[in-house]
Amino acid sequence: MGFEVVCEVEPPTRPDLQKVRHQIGVLSPVADSFLIPDNHIGRATVSSVAVAHEVQAMGARGIACLNSRDRNLLGFRRDLLTAAAYGVERFLFVYGDKPRVGGRTSELTVRAMMEEARGASEDEVFAGCGPFQVGVTSGLRPVPEWKRAADFTFVQVSYSLENLLRWREGVELDGPVYAGVMVLASAGMARNLAAAIPDIDIPGELVEAVERDRAAGVAAACEQVLALRDSGAFDGVHLVPVSRYREVAARLEREL
Repeated sequence: MGFEVVCEVEPPTRPDLQKVRHQIGVLSPVADSFLIPDNHIGRATVSSVAVAHEVQAMGARGIACLNSRDRNLLGFRRDLLTAAAYGVERFLFVYGDKPRVGGRTSELTVRAMMEEARGASEDEVFAGCGPFQVGVTSGLRPVPEWKRAADFTFVQVSYSLENLLRWREGVELDGPVYAGVMVLASAGMARNLAAAIPDIDIPGELVEAVERDRAAGVAAACEQVLALRDSGAFDGVHLVPVSRYREVAARLEREL
């Protein structure tokens, strides 16, 4: 497969899939796969496995994100069974943001989830099902040995092409590696990101451009996608269009 664009969709916070179906329909011309977050930024959402199934029912490829924050072992095994029943085979395992309500279960780690998902292929309960494909995330730092066993890696969102390329030159990973690209929708969003991810390094000139023109964030993200493709350093991008998915789809459809 060539350069792959994995678009993240906003998961529903109400029992209504109309908006997510619209996102998938709009982004399908430019997206090779869709990533569905799991209880996004600590809010309750419709199951990522259920939405990934919906994605696949619409003829696209889905990746269900699952966090360790909300699960004990029994709950995780339930998710694997549900995914197998729905034909969802690709996962991204993450730690999970701080929850808005309640606490963490603290029983599972991303590493434990990987090991459990790998072991499912040898469990007779999953006989006849294809093996799960497991992805992990990485910051722009050395990758722990256990993460190297993942089938694919999503790299932390960065607004610096140079930093992404420098990191990629310094790591060796067997599976596909996707660079994180996020549309900066507003100056307020920039402040929130900087507070949540101290090393994200958002250029001041980009923040100023977005303050002057809301379309500047879309233009910058799409230009970064194209630059990453042309660099040949990554297998694709994990693109987070946030609320600008219509504008992102229109621009990338012309340029990809």
